[in-house]
Amino acid sequence: MGKMISGLVKEDTQIAIVAGVDAFASEEYPFPVFTDIEECTVKADVVIDFSVAAAVDGLLEYCVREKTPCVLCTTGLSEEQLTKLKEASEQVAILKSANMSLGINLLMKLLKEAASVLKPAGFDIEIVEKHHRMKLDAPSGTALALGDSIKEALEGDYENVYDRSGRRQQRPEKEIGYSAVRGGTIVGEHDVIFAGSDEVLTFSHTAYSRGVFGKGAIQAAKFLKGKPAGLYDMSDVIG
Repeated sequence: MGKMISGLVKEDTQIAIVAGVDAFASEEYPFPVFTDIEECTVKADVVIDFSVAAAVDGLLEYCVREKTPCVLCTTGLSEEQLTKLKEASEQVAILKSANMSLGINLLMKLLKEAASVLKPAGFDIEIVEKHHRMKLDAPSGTALALGDSIKEALEGDYENVYDRSGRRQQRPEKEIGYSAVRGGTIVGEHDVIFAGSDEVLTFSHTAYSRGVFGKGAIQAAKFLKGKPAGLYDMSDVIG
């Protein structure tokens, strides 16, 4: 994603990269690249983060100390990290999104309307996501975000179910099932299935290139520059 964003920024006259952070940098860039964010001596207006959960604690500490807003795109955060994220957002602007795609964020809105109509009519909800073999977390942060959007539109507590292999019982009414596929170089596919009696409605989104995430992150960075402390998401960007 760092390479992707670097390429996209070259074509954008409204933004520039002043520094990068990459623990495994192996090529030259037209800006300084540090192996650790604590080593970064360059002041920026916004940080765009596509890293791993293990790096997020240090990132938040840096952004709070330097008062640098952050577009946080890393998924798979623990509950403890989510708490730290919320605390950090009280001191600096942070935009967190499980998926930076415009299409995915529009899908979240559509799912709320679909769930409010179909779930009371008895439809079951399943989410199937597919990603490349190198992805570490499962289900994806995007899949969980789609499920959270659905639950916002429904009354009562709904359980997320990730594995049914250890039980023998009929499907409870108030659950959302998640299935994860890992293989090859799949960029990202998400299917949200509403299964009713004699009919099935499926919402699908396919990312053919990581460029959709890079473009969204750049738009988010432009939006976040100069914003007051707070926790933002992509719905604030797309309006």
